[in-house]
Amino acid sequence: MVAEDLLKYFPDLTEMQMKQFAVLQKLYEEWNAQINVISRKDIDELYERHVLHSLAIAKLISFKPGSQILDLGTGGGFPGIPLAIFFPEVNFFLVDSIGKKIKVVNEITDALGLKNVRTAHMRVEEVTDKFDFVVSRAVSDLGMMWHWVRNKMSKMNQHNLHNG
Repeated sequence: MVAEDLLKYFPDLTEMQMKQFAVLQKLYEEWNAQINVISRKDIDELYERHVLHSLAIAKLISFKPGSQILDLGTGGGFPGIPLAIFFPEVNFFLVDSIGKKIKVVNEITDALGLKNVRTAHMRVEEVTDKFDFVVSRAVSDLGMMWHWVRNKMSKMNQHNLHNG
């Protein structure tokens, strides 16, 4: 799978989004050679195993412009970076407790020119902001995640789905 294959699933991607998705493979290959942020066996299937997997939520919900999304335990930037490309009018906060991973995320978001992403090297318990939604991949079981984020959810709801 290559970036162009994303159009099968998301035919309304803009030219800018396609350019951003197209350079992901090269960026992750370069950074993964220095700092292992993606399994070496997965790097060749980046679009299928990481990008498309991250974008699956976009088939269920369209975050409204101005929404605040927390990517808990972002690792190498998944699902946050693909979602930030897909939803350029939505604000993403990507956090991870491992500094080298946040370094890679910062470099990749800078290279992509993503202005809707901020990052932090911290544990989720230290986050004080409020969010409309929390996204994550393979961080912990749902009970533990709820314990970490239950006080970080905004009381105001502007979406068809309840915040969460």
